[in-house]
Amino acid sequence: MLLAGLALAGCAKNVDTRVAGDDDAAIDSASARLEELNARAQQEGLSCADECDVATRTCAVAEELCSLVERHPDRDDLPPRCAQGREQCSSSKDGCTRCGG
Repeated sequence: MLLAGLALAGCAKNVDTRVAGDDDAAIDSASARLEELNARAQQEGLSCADECDVATRTCAVAEELCSLVERHPDRDDLPPRCAQGREQCSSSKDGCTRCGG
């Protein structure tokens, strides 16, 4: 009986734990990934395939960032981060297009 009680107590509960702090961490993580991708895009001698891969990944992270930002319409500090991500996506796609991708 005690073993069954411990087993039940140790089971993970399906609880939605998203709070603003978690979203802040996810937003910071997405922003950091965008910075890394931007640094990668600035490297000399990227192949067209690499440039287009960076563009695809940049746009995916930018949209992830914007979806997180949209959850907090009351925060004025977040929309510029979304806009910056979308601008970076556009710039990366331009680089891919110029490359012939």
